[in-house]
Amino acid sequence: MNYTHIIREIGRGSAGARDMSREEAQLLYGAMLDGGVPDLELGAIAIALRMKGESNEEMVGFLSAARERLHSLRRPQGRIRPVVIPSYNGARKSANLTPLLALLLQRFGVPVLVHGLIEGYGRVTSAQIFREFSLGSLLPCTSHAQAQQAMDEHGLAYVPLSVLSPGLNDQLALRARLGLRNSAHSLVKMLDPFKGEGLMLAAATHPDYIDTMRDVLCAVGTRALLLRGTEGEPFANPKRRPRIEHLRDGVADVLFEAEHDSLKTLPHLPETCDAKATVDWMRRVLAGEYPLPQPLANQLACCLYASGYADDFNQAKAIVAVEGNGMTLV
Repeated sequence: MNYTHIIREIGRGSAGARDMSREEAQLLYGAMLDGGVPDLELGAIAIALRMKGESNEEMVGFLSAARERLHSLRRPQGRIRPVVIPSYNGARKSANLTPLLALLLQRFGVPVLVHGLIEGYGRVTSAQIFREFSLGSLLPCTSHAQAQQAMDEHGLAYVPLSVLSPGLNDQLALRARLGLRNSAHSLVKMLDPFKGEGLMLAAATHPDYIDTMRDVLCAVGTRALLLRGTEGEPFANPKRRPRIEHLRDGVADVLFEAEHDSLKTLPHLPETCDAKATVDWMRRVLAGEYPLPQPLANQLACCLYASGYADDFNQAKAIVAVEGNGMTLV
């Protein structure tokens, strides 16, 4: 490929740059993931895309290249779709409750794959919380075979990005050298290792990114629940529910609208965001000693419905309200 020509076209800023076609973007990103782009040109491309902003067609092309190189997993037997939870942001201010959502789904017999990074760079990651919760039995999988075994035997696995996609892992690592995010930071939140047979929890913080994710995921036919993340993590804000959309067959349906009313009472939450405080609170929620905040209960119902555990959405909401696996749902 002529990288000089590509950089010239995309590197003229938000006003003068030309967007690539889906096919051009797929070829370019494939070369980037395969390590075929020299470092100087790779850095120039990453910064040019950051300044220009990726078009939806470019993101579809990038995602197609990433999916071609993704180490896939076999869907566990049964009619229930495995829930795929990308966890890349961690917690800095409030507790990271992504692991709690995964454990709740596992209790209902819904297979769950969580993927992300081990190092939190000052934030509390899902990997750290799983380690604290299980004292070793939920350590990150170190190989594709181990990930598949964990899914088949336990219905829950935490898989580092380096196992699923070494190329994307290398792209994320560019941030340490360039000082800026790049396209990979969005792409990792749209990966389905089950080749379209999973249900993805897709989350972004900024409205523009939510719109992009909706368009891209609908374009490639991904099944997903789309919501505004909590510090970037894909769990519903326990203080105020975000809008939750169900994406399937290229169409987005709203399952819950966002809450805007003033809070009458604050839910009981961990006092700090460190792993130990988060796990202590999670254990008490799972034991029924603390109520599960309503927004998380709503998101759990969405997952039960969209994964096929429940036949319809009303049934899913009723299951969570009545059963709750021993938890009191407020």
